[in-house]
Amino acid sequence: GDSVAHILEEMGLETCGAYGTTAALAMLNDAVKKGGVMATSHVGGLSGAFIPVSEDAGMIDAARQGVLKLEKLEAMTAVCSVGLDMIVIPGETRADIISGIIADEAAIGMVNTKTTAVRLIPAIGKSIGETLDFGGLLGEGPVMPVNQTSDAVFINRGGRIPAPLQALKN
Repeated sequence: GDSVAHILEEMGLETCGAYGTTAALAMLNDAVKKGGVMATSHVGGLSGAFIPVSEDAGMIDAARQGVLKLEKLEAMTAVCSVGLDMIVIPGETRADIISGIIADEAAIGMVNTKTTAVRLIPAIGKSIGETLDFGGLLGEGPVMPVNQTSDAVFINRGGRIPAPLQALKN
């Protein structure tokens, strides 16, 4: 029954995904981390808000309304505890598009020196706006639209995302 999206809306957003969502999420994470530091001298693990779309009733509602989009979720991952999590996408989404989404998330993690991950669920036979029900704690998620602009040449070049330059000092 807990919903990070509903918390963000209580902070003053009409709907999770509106402009300001990333800022509100950053403030929430900051408060959670500061509270954790005050509570213990041995803070460990990941502390902060997770944003698994299919497991959060408020995010499901915002995605169904078309307010919370994949691009906003990607921006939110720059300030949350993990990455793109439990997002249902059209089953016909090409592998290069999925690879590009993963590469973007890896770049966010690399630049911010943080752990990120991607759990995208291609919903075979489902259309945008339909729901994929996982049952139990995994919840359900609306099939979200994905930008289908080709990134195949970039992705098929292969390679890796290098670590960022940390300083220009000796």
